[in-house]
Amino acid sequence: MKHETSINRRHFLRDSALAWTAASSGLVAVGSVTPTAWANTPAQAFEIVRTPQEWRQLLTKEQFAVLREEATEKRYSSPLLKEKRAGTYHCAGCNLAVYSAETKYDSKTGWPSFWDALENAVGTRPDDSFFSTRTEVHCRRCGGHFGHIFDDGPAPTGKRHCLNGLALTFQPSVG
Repeated sequence: MKHETSINRRHFLRDSALAWTAASSGLVAVGSVTPTAWANTPAQAFEIVRTPQEWRQLLTKEQFAVLREEATEKRYSSPLLKEKRAGTYHCAGCNLAVYSAETKYDSKTGWPSFWDALENAVGTRPDDSFFSTRTEVHCRRCGGHFGHIFDDGPAPTGKRHCLNGLALTFQPSVG
């Protein structure tokens, strides 16, 4: 029992230090920050697999923290929050189309929110961080962390996909 307590204390101290570091950089750590968000997931679970070094070359430091380390951007910091044009939101990691602007709405939470994702675009898994169980939403193709899904959204789904703008890119409709 003592060994288990010391491991939990060590993990708590490590995660607290990582959370402070992320928060001081404008990002908030969420969950247990690991070298990749999917350290315990088999590589074949996703179509696009890259090493952490390859991801770091493709993404900004802030995008890497969100997509690969499950950090959360600061509330009201994303330019996508105010995006109103017709178009499609894509995964910033692999460019997969994941959300339609037609399902975007102002949840007044400070993060881009959608009531549904495009078909076969996202995956979910339980997130037991912050002393509760939430539903994490991620890119089904590369595993990039987008945010969380809550049950307080508008009709027709009643869902709120609360996402990090850093995890997305926007492509306006042509014409």
